[in-house]
Amino acid sequence: MKIENRLKIAFIGIIVIAAFVMSGMFYTVIWVEINTIESEYGIVGQNESILDVAKVIIPALQDDGTLSPVIQDLSVFKPMFRIIIIRMVVSGILILSGVGLLSEKWVRNSILKPVKELTDATNGIKEGNLDVEVNVPQKGGKEITVLCENFNDMRRILKESQTKIVEDEAANREMVSNISHDLKTPVTSIKGYAEGIMDGVADTPEKLEKYVRTIYNKANDLDRLINELTFYSGIDENRIPYYFINIRISDYFDDWVGELSVDMESRNIELKYDNKIDEGARISADPVQLKKVVNNIVGNSIKYMDKEKGRLRISLYEDRGYAMVDIADNGKGIESKDLPYIFERFFRTDASRNSAKGGSGIGLSIVKRIVEDHGGTISAESEPGLGTVMHMQFRIVGNDIEERTDE
Repeated sequence: MKIENRLKIAFIGIIVIAAFVMSGMFYTVIWVEINTIESEYGIVGQNESILDVAKVIIPALQDDGTLSPVIQDLSVFKPMFRIIIIRMVVSGILILSGVGLLSEKWVRNSILKPVKELTDATNGIKEGNLDVEVNVPQKGGKEITVLCENFNDMRRILKESQTKIVEDEAANREMVSNISHDLKTPVTSIKGYAEGIMDGVADTPEKLEKYVRTIYNKANDLDRLINELTFYSGIDENRIPYYFINIRISDYFDDWVGELSVDMESRNIELKYDNKIDEGARISADPVQLKKVVNNIVGNSIKYMDKEKGRLRISLYEDRGYAMVDIADNGKGIESKDLPYIFERFFRTDASRNSAKGGSGIGLSIVKRIVEDHGGTISAESEPGLGTVMHMQFRIVGNDIEERTDE
């Protein structure tokens, strides 16, 4: 029940109770005084009720307009009325005092105590203590109960936010350290090979070509890292530029795998492509951003390939209205304890932390964000030493071949 309604009921109750009690007291006092008057005036037994006695002693006019001789002298009633008034005042004070004490106890337990707890908890939050939880009163007003519950929810959210901020700050420091390492490695290589060319160490066409190609590859690594960081800042500020169109997913992956096959051949990685999806199946996607997703996944497969003969398998198929894309490799795999966290921002596996090939830890978080912005999902399966499989699914929005057939 709302406090406003409780106070109204309490106020009305106080008035009603006081009225009944004071009426009873007044009736009792009158009864006692009338009995006294009966005795004094010798009219005991002549009347059967207070009303009858009142008819005898209450002033009445005679035929000549004068008061009855029995009560000609009104001064005899003054002591009686004085006593009645005093008793009524004392009774009223006692009644109101009792009701006031009960009301004060109710207000203290239902309102003042929870408000004091809220005040103490608020001061605690001001001083940085987010562990104080307010007891929710079970018998108080609805407003106080809701206020305490909302306060506890606010405290809980603030604590979670504070914890998240601390974790993000630690992750940001680690990311800066990782980026510094990732930038330093290619810069050092570029600088070293450039100095070799200037000093004449690359004195044959073959060596010169090797040095120039290495510089080029390291510059590409720098460019990739810078683009990754730029894109990540866009994710944090919700400024990813998407241009969605309906694309034939079969044709899209046919073209991408054709480009990829040349690079895989140069790296001595066996590429298998299994396309079982309908030729006309279309999904809504941004071709540029989708390519970032698959390139990032393949890039990780190449980066952590620890076998002399690497293998990469790309599979496309349809399942209950979704286009399924699997990218599997036979690399070093991911430990089961790390697998649930690989899509979190800044996360790096123990292997990548201890490896010169470790990245900034934001690649897969970007991949997950892009896939989800496409209305899809991504997950991973992995066995250490055997390899990793990335599963993606995108909703099919139409089929060109079926639509033409219907026409």
